[in-house]
Amino acid sequence: MEPRVVAVDVGSVRSNFAWAALDLPGRRPVGEGGSHPEGAALAVLEALRAGVPVALGFEAPLMVPVSQVGPADSWKTLGQARQGETVDGRSRPWSAGAGSGSLATGLVQLAWLLERVGSGMPGLRCTTKPEPWLAGEAELFVWEAFVSGTGKPVPAGITQHAADAAAAADTFADRLEDGSLSVSDVVCTPASSFNLAAAAAAYAGLAIASNELRDQVQVYRTRPALEPS
Repeated sequence: MEPRVVAVDVGSVRSNFAWAALDLPGRRPVGEGGSHPEGAALAVLEALRAGVPVALGFEAPLMVPVSQVGPADSWKTLGQARQGETVDGRSRPWSAGAGSGSLATGLVQLAWLLERVGSGMPGLRCTTKPEPWLAGEAELFVWEAFVSGTGKPVPAGITQHAADAAAAADTFADRLEDGSLSVSDVVCTPASSFNLAAAAAAYAGLAIASNELRDQVQVYRTRPALEPS
């Protein structure tokens, strides 16, 4: 399998948006990345039109936990962090300021990008699960990038946003190489998962299984560049 990974660091499309892409397994950069959604969409489309499967990662919460209905006080856990969101010993839930801001910004950018891609690839099959994508049952795999804490890269000659996008793409390459795409670093259990990526794909008119609306999204956390000795 020789896919392309496109990773997006969400933010203002006027100043803080960035994307990076790699052709795997050799990790060949796709140009120099870019700073607007149209470029990211074209990087996805170029690969798909050539018959190359694409893994599209967004650095924004793409699933949120919804407390199970039943117990009378189940509402009390609404808004709590997902399991695995603790960063450097501190809880940083998706519902806090930074997380909720990137969720809102990223959701509309993801919906636009998926519709832009779908308009150029009618009938495009999309999934948020790695297994169908690896098996060739879907051309597009959408996943969540988690770039924070000690895993946040130090930019060298590029913006922090570009560095974050590049680090997310490298992380996906690592996970593909070591066969751990099915292992998510963040999960919603025991709560139910509201899959925002699947909802965005359905909005964009892509072919995605309706049961993915309640499935987990795979979250891959960047690792420190150098492990402490």
